[in-house]
Amino acid sequence: MAEKTVYMRIRRQDGPNKPSYWQDFRVPFQPGMNVITCFEEIRKNPVTAHGKPVAPVVWECSCLEEVCGACSVRINGTPQQACSALIDNVGTSLTIEPMDTFPVIRDLIVDRQLMFDNLMRVKAWVPIDGTHDLGPGPRQPAKQQTWMYVLSRCMTCGCCTDACPQVNSRNSFIGPAILSQVRLFNAHPTGAMHKQARLDEIMGPGGIVECGNAQNCVKVCPKEIPLTQSISELGRETWIQGFKSFFTKPDVEM
Repeated sequence: MAEKTVYMRIRRQDGPNKPSYWQDFRVPFQPGMNVITCFEEIRKNPVTAHGKPVAPVVWECSCLEEVCGACSVRINGTPQQACSALIDNVGTSLTIEPMDTFPVIRDLIVDRQLMFDNLMRVKAWVPIDGTHDLGPGPRQPAKQQTWMYVLSRCMTCGCCTDACPQVNSRNSFIGPAILSQVRLFNAHPTGAMHKQARLDEIMGPGGIVECGNAQNCVKVCPKEIPLTQSISELGRETWIQGFKSFFTKPDVEM
């Protein structure tokens, strides 16, 4: 009886701005293995399916528990976490690629700096004054804590950004993950200090109006975060903000 194997066609790239190319690999199947396990097997014996010795495939991972978000790749065209992609679920014939939305560093590792720059752009943090003991945090209703916790599970993995057709070289859309974090920090009693500034920012170029409502983001989010619900809520908030700004006279220095 022939040994069951996993066939992997991997798009590789030796460095930034280098041309990409494809290599095929076969690894022995193991019960319960995931895509990361396959990468490990290739690293042990970096030989293509045609018997050619090559450099080991380079990828990124950390927790292996779908918490860090580092191992995002495209598997058969869909961005997802390699650590939670079980071979029993994704199949034994796989096409593996780096996420196309971000610049490739090498092979399957990409530079997600774009996401972190956009998080800074919308002030995605809770501001505090100094490093001294501020005492207990503000109390929040349990119902609010529940939905805010769901949004806080974002790993900045980039899957939703990669799946969004509006995030591309011709568009400056900041992406669904960033908008969801705006909703999260605006809801925090202390984070709300910068609510107006965040709303003003996402009302500008690359902001919420750039969303095409493709809803690809919620389909690929590994944490099942209701991204489109956040975008919808922010649409209402920005409309109110714009209405207020239109009828509010700017301060005049005397």
